[in-house]
Amino acid sequence: MNQRIFTLLCAMLALGPVQKAIAAEAGNKAPDCTLASIGDGKSYNLQQFQGKVLYIDFWASWCPPCLKSFPFLNELEQNLKDRGLQVIAINMDESAEDAKAFLAKTPAQFIVAADSNEQCARSFDVKAMPSSYLIDRNGVIRHVQLGFRQGEAEELRKLAEQLLTESSEKK
Repeated sequence: MNQRIFTLLCAMLALGPVQKAIAAEAGNKAPDCTLASIGDGKSYNLQQFQGKVLYIDFWASWCPPCLKSFPFLNELEQNLKDRGLQVIAINMDESAEDAKAFLAKTPAQFIVAADSNEQCARSFDVKAMPSSYLIDRNGVIRHVQLGFRQGEAEELRKLAEQLLTESSEKK
């Protein structure tokens, strides 16, 4: 009897991290996060964007591909915002000054927020810089992109446009 309880307890403990690790995969509901804007100090909660298509991008100032992704994100926001897309870049720098210096050289025309306690990054199980998540109007992750290569930008745009053509479920 004690062996069964021990085995069950070990299985439950082992599944805890597995559930977290699969929480941010395509097909699963996106985690909810509360973030603070780097520019104006506004507070954002990802749930408040329900009904929009979200392009969530985790980035850092020390990340060379992040520097290349910002012009693409600006263009994506500019071209698709009126159709319901919202780009949110979540900074992972330890120093807010590093993020601000990056943004001074590479301005963002979309929401840029900080994840100072890394709660959001843990919820999304971020594994690379940048890590991007395309989330549909119902809050379901539809695509995960690790890294950024210029050659993949057109495919990411097409995926975002496809999600914008879908309507949200009426509940």
